[in-house]
This record gives sequence, structure tokens and C-alpha cells, in this order.
Amino acid sequence: MPLKPTDQQIARLAAAYAQHRPLIQRSLTAAFVFYALSTTYNGLFSRSSLSPRSSKGKGKGIGTKSGEDKKPARVAVDAVFYQRLSRILRIVIPSLRSKEAMLLFMHSALLVFRTIISLYVAALDGKIVASLVRAQGLPFLLNIFKWLMVAIPATWTNSQLNYIQTKLALAYRTRLTKEVMTEYLGTEEDQDKIYYKLANLDDRIKNPDQMITQDIQRFSSHLAAIYSNLAKPVLDVILYNYQLSRNVGAEGLVLLTILVQSSAALLRALTPAFGAFAAHSAQLAGALHHTHSRLVEFSEEVAFYGGEETEKMLVEREYAGLVKHENMVLGKRWWHGCVEEGIVKWLWGSFGLGICAIPVFFKIPGVHSFDLGSRTEGFVTNRRLLLSSSDAFGRVMYSYKDLSELAGYTARVSMLLDTMADVKKGKFDKALVSSASTEENAKVLKGRGRVIESEEIRFENVPIVTPNGDVLLRSLNFYVKPGQHLLIVGPNGCGKSSLFRILGGLWPIYGGVVHKPPADQFILIPQRPYLSLGTLRDQVIYPHSRTEMEHNGVTDPDLLRILATVQMDHIVEREGGWDAAREWRETLSGGDQQKIAWARLFYHKPEYAVLDEATSLVPVEIEGLMMQHATELGITLLTVSHRPSLWKYHSMILQYDGQGGYVFTRLDAEKRLALQQEKEALEARLLEVPKMRTRLEELRKAAGERQRWSEMVQY
Repeated sequence: MPLKPTDQQIARLAAAYAQHRPLIQRSLTAAFVFYALSTTYNGLFSRSSLSPRSSKGKGKGIGTKSGEDKKPARVAVDAVFYQRLSRILRIVIPSLRSKEAMLLFMHSALLVFRTIISLYVAALDGKIVASLVRAQGLPFLLNIFKWLMVAIPATWTNSQLNYIQTKLALAYRTRLTKEVMTEYLGTEEDQDKIYYKLANLDDRIKNPDQMITQDIQRFSSHLAAIYSNLAKPVLDVILYNYQLSRNVGAEGLVLLTILVQSSAALLRALTPAFGAFAAHSAQLAGALHHTHSRLVEFSEEVAFYGGEETEKMLVEREYAGLVKHENMVLGKRWWHGCVEEGIVKWLWGSFGLGICAIPVFFKIPGVHSFDLGSRTEGFVTNRRLLLSSSDAFGRVMYSYKDLSELAGYTARVSMLLDTMADVKKGKFDKALVSSASTEENAKVLKGRGRVIESEEIRFENVPIVTPNGDVLLRSLNFYVKPGQHLLIVGPNGCGKSSLFRILGGLWPIYGGVVHKPPADQFILIPQRPYLSLGTLRDQVIYPHSRTEMEHNGVTDPDLLRILATVQMDHIVEREGGWDAAREWRETLSGGDQQKIAWARLFYHKPEYAVLDEATSLVPVEIEGLMMQHATELGITLLTVSHRPSLWKYHSMILQYDGQGGYVFTRLDAEKRLALQQEKEALEARLLEVPKMRTRLEELRKAAGERQRWSEMVQY
């Protein structure tokens, strides 16, 4: 029966299609490769255009506040994230010849090699099943032997991939930690005291220790894993589907791509903001760690006050907030995991089975029919390829979740780097007192002073301002020449310690001119001196090492003579020698700690010593010996103390009145002591006045009663 015109047209089209099918197949396969790459790129970078909301958060830290209207920065896989990540990548991979770049190259080569092995195993699976269906014993045993042989490079490759990924994470962490610690603690040439300013002059970071130790470690691990979790699945999708297109035809691949992309769009729409969850979780963990560290630091004060219940409440409050957040995230992960597995594993698996069945149930133009064994081999091979491809595409989907978490840790690390950079430039974000908003004080806070290196100390119209904007003095003028010891007195909170922090370069100068020596020519001895971890020798020579000490020509006998000056030489034998290591804050009494600090001063012999109640726990006679020895060494003393016994060692006095005023003049110790004694005598006499008045009233009363009694007798 002759064919109808329509049937003839269809037959001609089928014949033409079969004739040009190889070219069409190659075109469709090339289009799929381009589509896979572009889809992956758009899926990761489509959020790079900044929305108004994310633009406002650009460059700001997580949870920082500088005003009432400031909100936490948005954490997402957007342009801000890629900008931050690009900056950090330049730190962790400084060049193509670096160790990290070589590890990445090795990692990439192993990923390709593992994919090639997977393709070979998929084909081998089909051959093993085909030999079973055909009941061919020798080919079956030969294929089993090939299976065992390919296991050797496969297992080595998987182990090597895990090893290199871990090495890569460690290398990233090492690079980043070195960079952060260099900025945080400075170098010999660049001492900006970032660690101090970050804790005292800025409110953005409350727990830098947790960021440096935990957040950098998590960021490095996620960064090392994201490359494998993203590059390998994309490569697998392309190679597996390329091989699949050769087996079942590119037409089926196009149909599978349409179905998978439609369901993937639904999955992306249902994926929660895991990046913001990760960043907030790290922030809550840092707050809990900070609360615990405060309890350890102030354990003695808490014990004396009996504040266990209050501290327990604070710790439990932070922990409850963390647990509440983690439970919320866990719930979202649960339902997201259900949806994800249902789509990726089961729905996509059903799509794959349908594609694998195409060559069995349908006649494909240009493809010859095969026997049962060949069809079985093709089905098993295609099924293995589809399972691998489905798993790879699923891992591409999972990688967006990993990328979101990486965005959270990237935001934390970037916040640390940005804040340190701002602090280094003198840009601080600190909550100010209400008085800072007044016109006069605001004008002071906007100003900036100058520092001129000089042998003497001279303040010219320098305001004393605390980090929170409290203006203690609007204009301070005084000078100290080498050898002129200065005594500083005044009530608490008037600016005595603030003056020392300006001299040490710790606080910014808001006006005027400060002439002073470099910061390394000052040594501070507070009421409770700092004792480092290490040996007894380390306590005296801190921050020098033993090598630096010997390089300066100082020996242990010299240190012993220094300790003898402060009457502490017996401690060497008592503690077991110079190399004895203790927790010295607990081993030594408060007075002994102050003596060790004075011994450290005599070892370094700086130009100036800042003494903040540095002899409050030392007997007066030893105090005099130490002050006299410091004078003999040529150390100029700047002393804050209320002990009259120290007056005779100073020639100048700076006295604050606590109301924004001060007096700077020469100190006549004898006259001041005489006045002090007269003042104390008058105060003692004034204390007797109420008693004398009471006694006077008693005498008057007694005299009146006696007079009345005398009159009654006469009557």
C-alpha cells in the first residue's frame, strides 16, 4: 500500500535525520557541555548583582553596631562574598608557584584521574553482567580480575585526595593565621598594638581569639573542601553525560537535562540561607566562649562576692541562645534533607531509568539492534553512568549549601581583617557616651593631634579623651625633662592612666602636639604586673628571650644581682633555679610580683618608667631602695601614687582636680609633707570637735543640775 504524503514526509525526515545524526549528536553534546558550565556558573554567580539590601551591608561586619539604625550585614553568596573571598584567596594562594598552588594542581589531576577510573568501572560493570547473561565463564573471570586490578589505583586515588585536601586546608590555615597574627601582634618594624586597640578602642569584635583559632580553621576546611565538592561533580556531570549520550543518544540527554533542571530549580527555591546560619552560629559560639573566659579571668572576684548563680545564669543564657539557634538550623536541615533526597535520589533516579530504557523499547535511527547480552550490558553501563551522573549533579546542588556556609565563615574572617585594617588606620567603631554628642565635645572628637619624637616629654594643648568619647581634659600642658621625676595625683577617673596610654601610643590624640620618645623607651609597672608563661628567667627579661639576653651581654649572675637589689634573690633557690616554670601569678604574692616587675625595669633600663601604684604592696624601706636605684640608672619616673613616702623622689607634680582642671608645678617635697602633716593634724583635731561639743553639753547639763540642787538645799 502506497504511503500517504504525510507519511512520506516523515519517512524522508527520519532518513535525513539518520543520515545527519552524527553531526546532530555532536552539536547537542557540545551544547550540553556549554549549558552545564554556564548553568553552574550562573547558579553560583547569579546572586552577584548587589541588591539594595546587600549593598548596605557591604564591607561591614556581622553583628556590628555604630548607631541605633545599623543592622548586621547580610550573609549570602553574592558579590560581597566573592569580593571577600577573592581578597582572602590572594593571601592563602600568593602565587602560582606557591605550595598551595601545587597542591591544587595535584588535587585537580587526581580528580580527573578518579573520574576516568569511574568511567572505566561503569563500562566494566556492563561487561561483567553481559558475560553472566551470556554464560561466558572465562570473560567473566577476566573481567573480575580487571575489577580487582582497577581497585588498586582507585583506592590509592581516593586516599590521596583526602590526604591532599587535608594538607591544603592546613596550608590555607597556616597562611591565613600568619597574616592575621602579623597584623594582630605586629612586627619588629611595625608595632601598631592592634591587639590592644581591637579590644579597647573598638566594639566590633568581642572575641578575636575565637575568630583566630576556630573561624579561620573552619574557613580553611570549607575552602579546601569546596573545590573538590564543586569542581569534581561538574567534571563528572560533563564526562558521564558525554559518555551516556554516546550510548543512548543525545536526544535522551536533552530530555533528561530539561527534567533535572526543572526539579533543581524547585530545590534551589526551597534551600534555606545556610550561610547566614553558619555565621550566626559562629558568633553565638564566640559569645559563649567569651562568657566562659571572663569567668576564668575574674574567678577570684566572683568567689569573694558569691556570684556563682549570676555567672551561671549568664553562661546558661548564652548557651540557651546557641542551642535554640542550632535546633532551628537542625530542623531546617531535616526537612531540606528530605526534599533534597527525594528529588536527587528518587525522582532523578526514575528519570534515569526511563532514559536507560530508550534503546530497549524504541528504535533509534542509525543504531543497530543487539542481542540480549549486549542490551543488558548497555543497560547496566548506562544505569551506572546515570547513577554517577545523578550523584554528581546532586553534589553540585549540595555544593551551593556548602558555598553558603563558606560565605558565613568568609564573612567572619573578612570582618576580622577589615576591622584590623580600620583600627590600623585609626578608624574606630565605639559606643560613645551621651556627652560626646554635645557640640563642644563633638568638635574635640573630630580633631587629630601630632606626635613628634623627642628626648623629653611635652604636651601642648592636648585633650585627654577616653575611647568612649568622654572628654576628661580639654587642654593639657606640661613637660618632663630627662631626670625630672613627675608625680601624678588626683581622684579616680580623672585621666591619670589615660595620660600613660597616650604616651605608650595606645590611644589616639585628638588635638595638640605630643613630644615624646618612642614607645619602646617606656616600661609600665601597674599595681598588678603582667607575668608571662615561662621560666623564672623569662619573668625578669620579658619580652626578651634568653638568646637576646646573652646577646646583650647579660648573664644569670647579673640577673641575680638585679634580684638582690629588690631583695628577691632568694627566690631562685626557692623555686628550683632560673629554668623553673610555674604559673607565676599564683606562685608569687602581690608584693613579690611588684618586685619582679621592678627587677624587669632594672634589666631593660629604659629612658622612662610609668609607675601606676607600683609600690602599693611593697614595704616602705624597699620602696625607697628601688626608687633610689632607678634614679641611679638614669630612669625618669612618671609615678601615680597616693603614698606621701614617694614625694621626696619627685621634682614635678601634675595634680588633677577631677572637674576638668589641673595644676602643674614644681614639687617641694618637704613643704608638701609639712602641709600634709599639718592637714592631717587639723583633720584629727576636727574629728575631735564633735566629741568636745558632746562633752561640753554634758558638762553644761551637769553644771545646771548641780546649780538647781544647790538652790533647793538653800531653800
